[in-house]
Amino acid sequence: MFDKVLIANRGEIALRVARTCREMGIRTVAVHSTDDRDSAVVSYADESVQIGPAPARKSYLDIAAVVEAALRTGAEAVHPGYGFLSEDPDFAEVCRDNGLVFIGPPPEVIAQLGDKTAARGVMARAGLPLLPGSLDPLGSASEARSLADDIGYPVIIKAAAGGGGRGMRVVHDAAEFGRAHRETVAVAQALFGDPRVYVERYLATARHVEIQVLCDRHGNAVHLGERDCSTQRRHQKLVEETPAPGLPRELVERMGEVSVAGARAVGYVGAGTFEFLVGPDGRFYFMEVNTRIQVEHPVTELVTGLDLVRAQIEVAAGAELGLRQQDVVPRGVAIECRVNVEDPERDFAPAPGRLVEFSPPGGPFVRVDTHGYPGYRVPASYDSMLAKVLVWAPDRPTALARMDRALAEFRIAGPGVRTTTAFLRRVLAHESFRAGTHSTAIVGQVLDEQHGPHRAAG
Repeated sequence: MFDKVLIANRGEIALRVARTCREMGIRTVAVHSTDDRDSAVVSYADESVQIGPAPARKSYLDIAAVVEAALRTGAEAVHPGYGFLSEDPDFAEVCRDNGLVFIGPPPEVIAQLGDKTAARGVMARAGLPLLPGSLDPLGSASEARSLADDIGYPVIIKAAAGGGGRGMRVVHDAAEFGRAHRETVAVAQALFGDPRVYVERYLATARHVEIQVLCDRHGNAVHLGERDCSTQRRHQKLVEETPAPGLPRELVERMGEVSVAGARAVGYVGAGTFEFLVGPDGRFYFMEVNTRIQVEHPVTELVTGLDLVRAQIEVAAGAELGLRQQDVVPRGVAIECRVNVEDPERDFAPAPGRLVEFSPPGGPFVRVDTHGYPGYRVPASYDSMLAKVLVWAPDRPTALARMDRALAEFRIAGPGVRTTTAFLRRVLAHESFRAGTHSTAIVGQVLDEQHGPHRAAG
């Protein structure tokens, strides 16, 4: 096992990784920007290294600075968390070249699955069902338009190198395709340095369901069940839960089986997530693989009793899973709500500031993953998520009541600070969510009912 791990991230995930490392007797190194010198993980970790100024490209995305910090402090492994460099194959390769263990899949696997068209191709060959669309990047606007016309509208244009809900555009008819294509190509180039895009059919009322997989270096692979992530705004998840309400168990089990087959097909190692769309007809379609720990991984932990970060670290150190598929027996219901410092009344504009009051909820079966504390200044430089509120219960009605109570208890206040807690309570109270019949359109429905149709487009 490792003696020291560098955590190449910030916020709640950095603190969450550090806590598991402490339980395992592993010393930790926290890297941070100038804006994060007062962050919770800097105080918690055994060591800390400032790696650059506030802009992420000059700190958390600076591969040389992160690797130098690891080597200088004697770290043996690097945990990338999620976001930033977690799905960068170059980072994983540089770690390997410098004798550092990257806690995640091999760089070749990250590169293959990070290219969405390449991933679609390999998963199609592994037997996973795909939505109609291109298996290769499309070379020109006319080629993309021709394919969209053949598929039938609506379609979605996606960046081949995209991820995290960015670099995609829904097109409802042929008249808007040209402009949408140009804009998506420009965004893909700006965000990912890669202008390639592809097109596939768009399901307007689909469920977004993902399967958690866990694989070791010895050929063992299992899935840990599903998470429903349908509650989204601009393709960014707000609420996640397991089990997915209303989905037949045989459908979920089939999704798990094909996910394990897909993981084996690419030689996957570590924790990863296969993402699917489930149509109104009950058919499911592969979207992509996230080659990292997910923001919503704790819901799976709550129903399985497994520490996924610990499993990541053990697998990276060469251990076997010691877990067979029949050993995975999820129990109860878990729900996660992401609390962001955003103002829903101003089109979810970021609303950071200093936290004068910060009092997370408690009580039975409530878990809060956060890096916030009274007096903490939430930086404007990074993602707006401040906390994840999670609950477990033996059944969904109890879980919903527990989550509503927990969100109502959360006290966050400071000059200019606004959060999404009240909006999340409205989503959870919505008739379709409570009935378990909601789709990826639910946030727009809640906004429509609150403010009128003109707000839902945001």
